[in-house]
Amino acid sequence: MATRVLVLGAGFGGLELSTMLSQELGDDVDVTLIDKSDTFVFGFSKLDVMFGRTSAEAVRLPYAEIVKPGVRFLRETVTAIDPQARSATTDVATHEADALVIALGADYDYEATPGLLEAGNEFYSVAGAERLAGIVADFSGGRAVIGVCGAPFKCPPAPSEAALLLHDHLSGRGVREDCEISFVIPLGTPVPPSPETSAALEAAFAERGIEFVPNRRVSSLDGARGVVTLDDGSEMPYDLFLGVPRHCAPQVVRASGMTDGVYVPVDPATLQTRFPGVYAIGDVAQVGVPKAGVFAEGAARVVAERLIAEVRSAQTSAAYEGRGSCYIEFGAGRVGRVDVDFLSGPKPTGAFQAPSDELVAEKRLFGSSRRQRWFAPAP
Repeated sequence: MATRVLVLGAGFGGLELSTMLSQELGDDVDVTLIDKSDTFVFGFSKLDVMFGRTSAEAVRLPYAEIVKPGVRFLRETVTAIDPQARSATTDVATHEADALVIALGADYDYEATPGLLEAGNEFYSVAGAERLAGIVADFSGGRAVIGVCGAPFKCPPAPSEAALLLHDHLSGRGVREDCEISFVIPLGTPVPPSPETSAALEAAFAERGIEFVPNRRVSSLDGARGVVTLDDGSEMPYDLFLGVPRHCAPQVVRASGMTDGVYVPVDPATLQTRFPGVYAIGDVAQVGVPKAGVFAEGAARVVAERLIAEVRSAQTSAAYEGRGSCYIEFGAGRVGRVDVDFLSGPKPTGAFQAPSDELVAEKRLFGSSRRQRWFAPAP
């Protein structure tokens, strides 16, 4: 009888895990991959949508196109998780498994920042980015504030990219001189593990006249007065607000008893939770790495190798290393990269690769190779 693996969430982690299990085990594994959405979208595509580089429809990859041995995709909403029984209930059925993998990502806690949705805009969801495409296109004067409402947050370089790309967008329309741009972040630098990357970004902000406000969090917005209130009580006027909402584990995960109140604690080497046969990968896990797709993908590979070894009654030394690379849009068509290592040393470290044409091509390949790997039919 095929080993049953239940994967909740079809993001970077769920897709990579399912692909590896299918490639290595074929019909010897029964993978059920569940997600409430019918499409996958790369996180970096949201900025492309917001700045009119492409449409939301063009960046959606349908899960229906996943045709792999041993894998079935179900579009269902998870309503309850029982980690002791290694099962999950959805709006359609209850699914049981020999191994359960929680890969549901992080949700956005909009209510944690009063006024965010009523008086501002968020660009971290596809719907938010799509809505902002029209708003940004009409913005021709005043003060734009890119503000982070809490840490940790997905894709740490993304707010910096948004500020630089907004500068490009306004410059291209000939209205940049009529606009101010401020960037507020609750971290001391844009990319704390890499001083060199942070210095390059701060230099880019200064060169473009973008006000950088570190160590401050957006706590509320007042649309009637047109002000953003920061966590120290100070206020900033704004005409356009582009926000990164506070993050939290999905409610269904918190209700399962698996979290420490925020996210799911795991063994940093194996990604296993305190429940036998239950793993957590990606943004939902508390493992000491950034909330970014490349880290979820790396975690998925470790879990896949361990599950493959179990099926084959073999030994494995696979352990999560907490390493990954993030591409960073510097504006003007330039792309840089930061290579970070979070777990192998006494503290996180990062190495900066300066923007280049080669990295533009490399980022493009990053997306296309995964699209091919995850969504193309198995040969």
